[in-house]
Amino acid sequence: MTDRPIWQWSACDLAVAIAEGTLSASEAVSATVARMRETNGRINAVVDDLGDEAVSEAKRLDAIMARSGPVGPLHGVPVTIKENVDQKGRATPNGVKAYANIVAPDDAPLVKNLKAAGAVIIGRTNTPEFSFRATTVNELHGRTLNPWADWASPGGSSGGASAAVMSGMGPIGHGNDIGGSLRFPSAATGATTVKPGLGRVPAYNPSATAERGMLAQLMSVQGAICREVRDVRLAMRSLVAYDPHDPWQVPMPFDGPVPDGRLKVAFTKNTFQFALHPAVEKALDTAHDCLADAGYEIVEIEPPKVDEIGDTGYRALMGEMRVLLMGDIRKHGSAEINRMFDEYFELFPPIEGDDLIRAMAARAAYVREWNLFLEDYPLVLTPFLPAPTYAWNRDAEGKDGIMEVLGCGLYSFAMNYLGLPAGIISSTMHEGLPVAVQVVGRRFREDMILDALEAVETRVGVMARRLFERG
Repeated sequence: MTDRPIWQWSACDLAVAIAEGTLSASEAVSATVARMRETNGRINAVVDDLGDEAVSEAKRLDAIMARSGPVGPLHGVPVTIKENVDQKGRATPNGVKAYANIVAPDDAPLVKNLKAAGAVIIGRTNTPEFSFRATTVNELHGRTLNPWADWASPGGSSGGASAAVMSGMGPIGHGNDIGGSLRFPSAATGATTVKPGLGRVPAYNPSATAERGMLAQLMSVQGAICREVRDVRLAMRSLVAYDPHDPWQVPMPFDGPVPDGRLKVAFTKNTFQFALHPAVEKALDTAHDCLADAGYEIVEIEPPKVDEIGDTGYRALMGEMRVLLMGDIRKHGSAEINRMFDEYFELFPPIEGDDLIRAMAARAAYVREWNLFLEDYPLVLTPFLPAPTYAWNRDAEGKDGIMEVLGCGLYSFAMNYLGLPAGIISSTMHEGLPVAVQVVGRRFREDMILDALEAVETRVGVMARRLFERG
């Protein structure tokens, strides 16, 4: 299959080798657990080591394989789960010390879906307090490092997932995204992902004592961070299995019909009031050329109202959080996260009261305008952030730091508010770190986004292999 160590293999290669009988689940899982235990002490991506249980599960899967073949498309593939999602018998602390003893009574639907597909969970990954920072650090587990450079952020809030995947601790890392938490970490580490659209992957935590706010329900999604685009596709096909606990999920297959003709891609370099860094411009131009070479028709045109939508969406979410979450943050959060929320509220004044109701009603007009735009341009190539990866604690360094990391994330927030899928791929390097771009697509067409990401990846290479070659 490949001469690389087993822990470097893609999920697709592992799944094929296990299904064909040339590799056992035990071999795949044991090699990955060994890598996790060798590397995690420095990176601190996995904060709940389930390696022993994983090896036992792999042996059970090998016995099933011998009797009746693979249980599903991920049979024996090692994965990680972010620590803000329920896994039966394990804590769901969400990066908060006071929640360290909240033990899940059952698996969340996505955990069940991965297990049903044959995946083996080797550990649970780190997240910042309340999963609400663009980096990954907390008082409970400490800081997660970026495997490329100690000074750099691994992104947030799924920074544990991205750092684990890019360090070789499993080819698939579960993560989630309410304002960029799949995409910030993927961009920071050179991983790849697609933030699913609304209604794709079932979301529900059995340990939850109250429902999330309406905007959180509309904006937050579950997904996968991987080293290779094909692995994101493989993971997503299992993650989207229907579960009735999620009232928003639409039961439909992951792969849609093959589009007719040459696809138009809208292309923009607009970063509004924020300066476009030359490294990001180079990444955009490179991705543009890769897609053109792959046969896409690239049209430079401005998509509708990104800055307005991003700003409105984030401020509306702030308004909802002030009502539903700030009591817990004030009571259980660190002094740092409380100070940061004070700064968030100054920089992004929460939309509240009657204005919040009106803003949520007006959201439909934004979605409609984008749906119509995507009829003509099924994909949109955009910046993700206007500058390359930031320092690991930059978002905690006052208002300037917040604006440099989060305030400029309009292309991120806008897609959550619209409920549209958006993928991340790194197309170039800058000062030893990958530089990412974003591809947005129609609702329920994550598969088309992945096609475009794969066209870029095919031409620039898999970033993780450069990282592994460094030793």
